[in-house]
Amino acid sequence: MASNKLCFLVLAVATAALLLHPAASARNAPPSTFGIDDSNITTTKNYTHVCDPQRFSDLGLEMDEFSFCDKSLSYEFRVKDLIDRMTLDEKAGQIGDTALGVPRIGLPKYEWWSEALHGISDVGQAGNHVTHFDDVIPGATSFPTVILTSATFNQSLWKKIGQAVSTEARAMYNLGHAGLTFWSPNINVVRDPRWGRALETPGEDPFVAGRYAVNYVRGLQDVEGSTEDDEVADLDSRPLKVSACCKHYAAYDVDNWLGVDRYHFDAIVTEQDMMETFQRPFEMCVKEGDVSSVMCSYNKINGIPACADPRLLKDTIRGEWNLRGYIVSDCDSLDVMLDAQKWLNDEPVDAVAQTLKAGLDLDCGYYYPNYANTSVRMGKVKEAELDSALKNLYNVLMRLGFFDGSPKYEKLGKSDICSHENIELATEAARQGIVLLKNANQTLPLKSNKIKTIAVVGPHANATSAMIGNYAGVPCRFTSPIDGFSKYGKVKYETGCGEVFCKNESLIFPAVRAAKKADATVLVVGLDLTVEAESLDRTDLLLPGYQQQLIQQVSSQSRGPVILVIMSAGGVDISFAKDDPNIQSIIWAGYPGEEGGHAIADVVFGKANPGGRLPLTWFYTNYTDMLPLTSMRLRPIESLDYPGRTYKFYDGPKLYPFGFGLSYTNFTYKLVSSTKAVNVKLNKFQHCRDLNYTEGSYKPPCPAILIEDLKSSCGDYKVKLEIEVKNVGERDGSDVVMVYWSPPQGIAEAPIVDLVGFERVFVGGGGRSVKVGFEFDVCKSLGLVDFRGYRLLPSGGGKFVIGDGVLALPLQINFRR
Repeated sequence: MASNKLCFLVLAVATAALLLHPAASARNAPPSTFGIDDSNITTTKNYTHVCDPQRFSDLGLEMDEFSFCDKSLSYEFRVKDLIDRMTLDEKAGQIGDTALGVPRIGLPKYEWWSEALHGISDVGQAGNHVTHFDDVIPGATSFPTVILTSATFNQSLWKKIGQAVSTEARAMYNLGHAGLTFWSPNINVVRDPRWGRALETPGEDPFVAGRYAVNYVRGLQDVEGSTEDDEVADLDSRPLKVSACCKHYAAYDVDNWLGVDRYHFDAIVTEQDMMETFQRPFEMCVKEGDVSSVMCSYNKINGIPACADPRLLKDTIRGEWNLRGYIVSDCDSLDVMLDAQKWLNDEPVDAVAQTLKAGLDLDCGYYYPNYANTSVRMGKVKEAELDSALKNLYNVLMRLGFFDGSPKYEKLGKSDICSHENIELATEAARQGIVLLKNANQTLPLKSNKIKTIAVVGPHANATSAMIGNYAGVPCRFTSPIDGFSKYGKVKYETGCGEVFCKNESLIFPAVRAAKKADATVLVVGLDLTVEAESLDRTDLLLPGYQQQLIQQVSSQSRGPVILVIMSAGGVDISFAKDDPNIQSIIWAGYPGEEGGHAIADVVFGKANPGGRLPLTWFYTNYTDMLPLTSMRLRPIESLDYPGRTYKFYDGPKLYPFGFGLSYTNFTYKLVSSTKAVNVKLNKFQHCRDLNYTEGSYKPPCPAILIEDLKSSCGDYKVKLEIEVKNVGERDGSDVVMVYWSPPQGIAEAPIVDLVGFERVFVGGGGRSVKVGFEFDVCKSLGLVDFRGYRLLPSGGGKFVIGDGVLALPLQINFRR
């Protein structure tokens, strides 16, 4: 999402003309000292909700005269009353990211844009920045970036982080330092290792991205102690702690690569890839996470801008998936449609009409506020489309307590921000996400009674802001790697490079000298936002500048063991280090958040046993020579000699596979029980569907059934597995049990394997074990999408693959009449 776009907005509303601030540094935006923005009027105190009788009295109004403040009425009636009181111009003024308010009816201004990707961020519309830090609230907990948090494969942790972030958000709101609507998380699938925004996402698997979305969104939105069905007959009235937003919908994963940017890119996507990969996390986010907002992306998809496509927005998100919330554009998307994409050679009033009719409720920008009223007056769009958008927006604010207050959260304050518990949670998230890639001769963990001096060298040895990535706000504090290791021994720090680009090789020699004198050497290298970021894709998978030279020279001269720590989001080709006997251990630390140095040191010295798994395939750098970033197909394209993408469709050599991660202990798996066959009974209305098979493969007489035709009976067909996980080492540790489905053999273009379940479990050392159970709905977990865009359940013999293949459990799917 763009955070510093310039715009001027002049709009007549109610009794005054309001001018939005021109673009300025978001961090220098004027601070707010209120929950409700009544800055244009005089009130006796600061208010945290709209429908306060004293507030209306301050405005010279009687609250009893406004039915939208009547708590005895349903949200539906209250929102309708609010909308019906507005003029057309006033309605237009509420559907931009800065909702201007209507003072004559007591409706305050509201800033929709806040961010909470991995903690409360102060990114927002320049000059109108509602979430901010100052002497009152100097910072908020900065958790690891999403790519590292996803590497924990710990679903309960994902939700717990969401709960901590939303508690800090509510506390900041009470103190006038944040909004209630947060445009997070980013759940785009990392289709290509060069994409610059991998750090913001849960990785390459759409199921993992979806499960992350469900848990993080539930953590942000759910009122603790209740579920979506508790005490709420109408789910459109279910209370929200804060509002989350799953973005960027859809097929968005090209930012700026060799002159191709996201504003101009047209993603050519098959229906098969769209359904099975690009839409799946969003479908899960809406259906299972009950998210209250979805953001559409800048790019075109098959020739149509994502924010102007009614099939994607109105038909799918709101219709098929039943979104209970609003759809918002990525910021200035309408401007992009007109100026960059020249969509239909539209004028602004045409673009506004197109997107409103497509189902876009909120424009992060100035087109809706400036042109929606004119578009209605010119007959290009019905005023009812504005009413529908306002209904979706203000119903969310009703659910948030913006009008009535939220007593459960009113006592939250400064002590709930940067609490000891939240800082420890951020540390633990980093510990759990860190992935051990190499550990020759069980070099790690280091023993603090033997290692007294530690050389900590490299461009990230003293990392601070690099650890928190983007959309990051101000952290409570930083614990850099040299700070973390200082708790375990005497640290000798040398940068080895001036910065990540490592252009000054003269700094390598002091690092070598330090390594010669130390009992152990920790090299902390990698990438940062100058290499991979929003609006910045990579062109290769190599370490920048002289970093490889630094690593090789230091490791060849080090007196003690060498531990290589990589900070990055995307994979890096470190094959030279993987094969180098002078480098005993390699750790991937992602971008580990404010306590990253603490977590890294704890893992290296064994206070924490690493259990993270790679959420991305790490490729050799020649993979990027085989196909362009702009080729959207997931499956191999034989005519162009393009390989497949992600673990599901790429069967070539890998530096490290998806799901890889070592431990300081060892685990074994044993099958306890599993379903061997599923017999699906068909009626006369459920017809066999054809599937393409590879030449020479066996083709069953009834290859597949349309899952839609099985909908009423899908719940009857469950598959159960139970696995015993035994820790055969001495150390306690956590293991991630990953269950893949391998479809029946011979189906053309089927995934090699497809992750259908995972569970992180703690197992005590010394031979202790735990049992892990899985239950799968055959329609949701064992189906596939064919080239026609049908969701099908294939018949025949497939198998569950546990982990890297240590167990293979056959399952026969039969159709009976």
